[in-house]
Amino acid sequence: VQLQASGGGLVQAGGSLRLSCAASGSIFSFNAMGWYRQAPGKQRELVAAITSGGSTNYADSVKGRFIISRGNAKNTVYLQMNSLKPEDTAVYYCNAAISDYAGARISSWGQGTQLTVSS
Repeated sequence: VQLQASGGGLVQAGGSLRLSCAASGSIFSFNAMGWYRQAPGKQRELVAAITSGGSTNYADSVKGRFIISRGNAKNTVYLQMNSLKPEDTAVYYCNAAISDYAGARISSWGQGTQLTVSS
C-alpha cells in the first residue's frame, strides 16, 4: 500500500491550506484514514481521523478549525485547515488502516508533508 501526500507549504497565521492523500495498492477495504503531525522535538500526534462509515475524530487543538473528509473514490482523504496558527507547524503524515485481499489488516504511512505557519 502506498500513500502519496501533498499540499503542505508556507502560510501566514490565519490562513488556510488543504492537504491531500491518495492511497493505492492491494486494498480490499479502508477501515480508517487519518492525519498525524509531528513538530520538532515532539511526539507524533493524531490530528484527525475518519472511519469507513464517515465518523470523524479530531484533536482538541484543531476542533472547529480543521475538517477531514474522504474523496468520492474513497481512496483519498483531505484535511482542510483553516485559521492556521504557528503552533500548527509540523510535518503532517497521512495514515491508512486497510484490509488487503488476504484479510490482513495493515497500517500504512505516507511520506510526510511540511506545514509551516508564520506569525
